[in-house]
Amino acid sequence: MNPLENKVIFLTGASSGIGKATAKLLLESGAKVFDFSRSRRLSDEVSHKNLHSHNGDVGNEADVKAAFAACLDRFGPVDVLLNNAGVGIPSPDLATAGLDLFETQFNTNVRGVFLCNREALAMMKPRKSGHILTVISMAGQRTNPNAPVYAASKFGARGLSSGLADQVLKLGIKVTDVNPGPTDSDYWGDRPVAREKFLKPDDVARVIHFVLSQPDYVLIREINFDSLNFLAG
Repeated sequence: MNPLENKVIFLTGASSGIGKATAKLLLESGAKVFDFSRSRRLSDEVSHKNLHSHNGDVGNEADVKAAFAACLDRFGPVDVLLNNAGVGIPSPDLATAGLDLFETQFNTNVRGVFLCNREALAMMKPRKSGHILTVISMAGQRTNPNAPVYAASKFGARGLSSGLADQVLKLGIKVTDVNPGPTDSDYWGDRPVAREKFLKPDDVARVIHFVLSQPDYVLIREINFDSLNFLAG
């Protein structure tokens, strides 16, 4: 039996990187994927009867409510919420960092997770089932002097996820954090980093697929993983 067959998966940030790789893998496994992304639409690139793209901002309450309503109308209630959308901006000198740098990252990385969690729970709690998986990052466990604000937002998302996991455990709703180390994605832009040593989006997608493919009674609270090449320097 395929545990992902016909599962309705609400996936944020599916238009590139980890989200795109994960969406393709989930579609191959028979899931129904609702792509909620800010700009690009995965459906413009991938044609699949079980894929639907919807534009909006995870940090905007009205956009999030509209997206979940559209998902319900298209595929039915959400079985899995996959919080993947994220924003990372370097802040090597906090003394000169603007407030917009702080607000932009917290709006997506914390507020967006909160808003999506809340809408998903409204569909999951009556059925006493569901799975909320958040792609957080190892930046939620170890700080970085070049990106303290980004790390703070990821620590915040991890705290939100951990508290929620305890809150809904007895309701049969699973909550998982997936924490990859540096991953070769658009996040890095033109920054001079050794991206060839990083994890690849497909690596992270396979871990997410593994977690979501477990039987309903198997709970994985957290998975941490890195590229050996990166850790070895």
